[in-house]
Amino acid sequence: MAALRTAAEDSMAIILYDLAGAEADRRFSPFCWRTRMALAHKGLEVETVPWRFTEKDKLPQPNAGRVPVIVDGGQVVHDSSAIADYLETRYAQRPSLFGQDAGRALTRFVQNWTETVLQPALIGFVVLDICRHAAPQDQSYFRQSREERFARTLEEVVEGREARLPAFRESLTPLRRTLERQPFLAGAAPAYADYVVFGAFQWARAISSFELLAPDDPVAAWRGRLLDRFEGLARKSPAYGC
Repeated sequence: MAALRTAAEDSMAIILYDLAGAEADRRFSPFCWRTRMALAHKGLEVETVPWRFTEKDKLPQPNAGRVPVIVDGGQVVHDSSAIADYLETRYAQRPSLFGQDAGRALTRFVQNWTETVLQPALIGFVVLDICRHAAPQDQSYFRQSREERFARTLEEVVEGREARLPAFRESLTPLRRTLERQPFLAGAAPAYADYVVFGAFQWARAISSFELLAPDDPVAAWRGRLLDRFEGLARKSPAYGC
């Protein structure tokens, strides 16, 4: 159970440590984007702190050496899923991220699909662009760690991405068919399941001019609706395309 905050803590903005590139305002973590949208959904005041891959000692404790991490009064929470659960419990009187228990359970499926299918596909298109946008002190680390993971160069990972694009777009058919029938994955209004999937697309959009979605794709229209949500929070962030 989340601890109650003092009156002084209630007047303070939540601090979010958020992955940034060479430009401090270019934010490109899919996990941080789902957290940013969740915080906005709850209507909470937020102060973001740009963080880079090699700045692990700058994160408040406890952490897992990666972002997102939030500090809410005296409470430190890391991992996007844990943060969503914390926000839902701590700010239960504000708009729900999940709806009822069934919504939370279905969100787990959406999250697992995003992390095991969608994001691994996306990185094959944009991983070299991530390296190019990383802060200078991060580029060697990022290249070496990702090339070890893929067992090939970043250039080889993205090679032939134009030829692979039609198959990727076809793989979005379940998402597309859902969004042909309703404006958001959660129905008439967005919820955390939308933010999980949107975070992946916003991650790619933030660092790559390679357009993954056709302009007339219902998925692109859904992305546009979320870009405009919360007074254009995501649209105002440095990125490519519309």
